[in-house]
Amino acid sequence: MFKLQNVLRPVSLVVAGVLALCLSSISLAASPVLDRVVENGVLKGAMSGDQPPFNVVSRDKSVIGFDADLAQALAAAMKVELEIVQMPFGDLLATVESGKADMVISGMAITPERTRQISFVGPYMLSGKSMLTTAKVMSTVKTGAELNNPDIKLVALKNSTSESFVQRNLPKSSLSTIANYDEGVKKLLAGEIDAMVADIPILKLSVLRNPGAGLGVIEPPLSVEPIGIAIPSNDQQFQNLVRNYLSTFEKTGLTKRLRQKWFEDNSWIVALP
Repeated sequence: MFKLQNVLRPVSLVVAGVLALCLSSISLAASPVLDRVVENGVLKGAMSGDQPPFNVVSRDKSVIGFDADLAQALAAAMKVELEIVQMPFGDLLATVESGKADMVISGMAITPERTRQISFVGPYMLSGKSMLTTAKVMSTVKTGAELNNPDIKLVALKNSTSESFVQRNLPKSSLSTIANYDEGVKKLLAGEIDAMVADIPILKLSVLRNPGAGLGVIEPPLSVEPIGIAIPSNDQQFQNLVRNYLSTFEKTGLTKRLRQKWFEDNSWIVALP
């Protein structure tokens, strides 16, 4: 005997399967960050404001630097306004995770640890670690490895890859953390520490800003690190958009011009406090 339910059962299974795929597609298409940016007309970029030449607060209280210009270019490409959210470096990722900012663009290295909690786009630059120290220390120390002893006092930015680098590679040294790089330079000039570990561009800028102080950067670099933009992990659409814009900037030469402006030409230093 013909039974209608025998025909409807496979049909219902197909309908259920199609519905599940539709719901899955809707879920994948969800773009909370991009929707927020477009609807509000504002892109919020988080940066510390104390990582020159990546980003720094100028004499007129505005945030300038490579990251600020790159963030402005991204906002312009999206046809929205840029709002810079200034936070201590150690709080930047939490700012994005809480939704107070849409991205972190602050000289942040891409690491497996950070990628467990956030997504990265890039890299838009390669950097590396080294040490800023005095002529006295450099006269007796030839490599960073020679600073790996309990009598050596080092500082690194709190919650940075510099801090984890020292913990992993120079575990015998005496390490303390700082809230910003100016604090580290002051401690070094006052003789309170032997060296500050940070990204090479930041260290070289510290030398330029303190002529005659006998500061120097240990060569060769201790590491090489990719620098990227951190964004929430729950928005593939936003991630794809930022990636496409970064690729376009690289191909059109914008990124190269920004590197030359902030890392090769030091004329902008006069804008610093």
